[in-house]
Amino acid sequence: MSDLNKRKLPLAARLMLGGIFLVMGLNGLFEFLSMPPMPEAARAFMIALVATGYMMPLIKITEIVGALMLLSGRYVPLGLTLLAPGIVNILLFHAMLAPAGIGLAVFIVALEIYLAYSYRDVFRPMLSTNPRTTAAKPVHERFAYDRP
Repeated sequence: MSDLNKRKLPLAARLMLGGIFLVMGLNGLFEFLSMPPMPEAARAFMIALVATGYMMPLIKITEIVGALMLLSGRYVPLGLTLLAPGIVNILLFHAMLAPAGIGLAVFIVALEIYLAYSYRDVFRPMLSTNPRTTAAKPVHERFAYDRP
């Protein structure tokens, strides 16, 4: 793969995933797009989330924040991490409750996996079985800048 493709493919994936989540997150808050009818179980699930009073706004605001991170190119690994639980839920929601939307759900999962792979060097320390933390150092070493 050429160097140009190595730079452009993650950018395209980042912009697509960010765009999807920005539009859907804003739609969840402001309802400017009509949603297709859902099977009864899916509808009941969505009604339950809305009935909590806080869950849907929390989900949608998290989607918007994660999308803005992806679209801006700043804090992309954090944005991917914020969106990951929602992406798993989107996939399972469509697999179990609303199979008509499974195609888009699989596409979103593929974008997330591709981007996580593209940023694998950033995620590698987080997945280590023996992480090195600053908390393991004595206090006087952690805050060396405080010494005279």
